[in-house]
Amino acid sequence: MDRQRLGRRIVTLLVVIVLGIAYTGFLYLQPTLTGVHDLDGIIGVVLGLYISSHPAAHLVEMLFYRRAMRYPFSSRRSVVLWISLNVLVLFISGIVIFVGTTRLIGRGD
Repeated sequence: MDRQRLGRRIVTLLVVIVLGIAYTGFLYLQPTLTGVHDLDGIIGVVLGLYISSHPAAHLVEMLFYRRAMRYPFSSRRSVVLWISLNVLVLFISGIVIFVGTTRLIGRGD
């Protein structure tokens, strides 16, 4: 069951990566998502915070609740890959929050 749980967490992280890339990519290609820059900014900030909540929860579990033993890592390499995936998700969430914030406080057309 632990391997299934870890697999679902990996899939969840991949899905939020795709959401973050889709949001920033769409705003890169289009001037606005909804037609209102403030609403685009709010969506971006909330989406970025949601994306960053997943790796933050994993980190809290691993560091503070000592649940790292629940994760069925087979080697040090898998631990490094898991942490790298979480860092990648945090990086993408930072980009989404930055894009959302610039939309929110930027000049409107």
